[in-house]
Amino acid sequence: MSISEIEAHLRENSADLTNEFKRLFHGRGGLYEGWRHLTIDSIDDILSVALYFESEGTLEAELIEMLKNFITTSGHKTIVVQRRYIKGSPSEVVAGELKENLFAVENGMKFKLNLLCNQNSLYFPDMKNGRTFVRENARDKRVLNLFSYTCAFSVAAKLGGALSVLNMDMSKGALSVGRANHHLNGIDTKGVSFMPHNILKSFSRIRKDAPYDLIIIDPPTLQKGSFEATKDYEKIIKRLREMSIEGSMVLACLNAPELDSEFVTKLFGELAPEFTFVKRLENLKEFASQEEERSLKNLLFMRNFNKL
Repeated sequence: MSISEIEAHLRENSADLTNEFKRLFHGRGGLYEGWRHLTIDSIDDILSVALYFESEGTLEAELIEMLKNFITTSGHKTIVVQRRYIKGSPSEVVAGELKENLFAVENGMKFKLNLLCNQNSLYFPDMKNGRTFVRENARDKRVLNLFSYTCAFSVAAKLGGALSVLNMDMSKGALSVGRANHHLNGIDTKGVSFMPHNILKSFSRIRKDAPYDLIIIDPPTLQKGSFEATKDYEKIIKRLREMSIEGSMVLACLNAPELDSEFVTKLFGELAPEFTFVKRLENLKEFASQEEERSLKNLLFMRNFNKL
């Protein structure tokens, strides 16, 4: 795929832009030969570009020049480039300037954003359909949000009418951003808990507020010292019985390319057989992948589903 073809792709995908976040180019899905290392996002008037490995010769410079030309007619004012292939994943503003207090907009919700931080921007756009599901199914429910990070699921749940949400994550900093995300959306945090604990060592605390009607498990693939999907996911699934009641739903998320959906469904079948697999949520078309089982997996389970 040539740079001119990327530009044409961007123009086609920009036809319906609003101030909401949209991925314009998803090379990570492997659908565009030679560009698996590139993603381009539209965030209001910002183009956010991520490069996952170094391009040959002058290709990267040519790409940036094309983007500078592209924004002269696209309505964007700023270009931020993050070079993930360099230690520390430094970001650089190559056109325009960044405003303070940035946020991404998703279905009207606002989430704080840091485009200059190390690797993660504080917002994971590929989880949009998962948050939509939670918002549409949270009314009058008690929600447990495990590995909550900046609490985007909690924002969606509260806006969807959840009675309460318990957010648990090891990172105090992420939970602080999560609290700010609630305020950013005008949400009263009464009934919302922010707990900076290691989940695998905190089941007794989790049980205090049980049972939960909706449980979200959205762990990192690998986080040294705290979670490794291949050996730790099962420790949570084993505990679901004591956290739930008949009719409780579990949204089990997995973003490990090397692990397929069966990895999770098999664990449920062995360790929590009272939970029936209902469906896998569709991923956003903007994040299409050549190998769907290597992409994000959002798997819905329900306790005693066949009895309802």
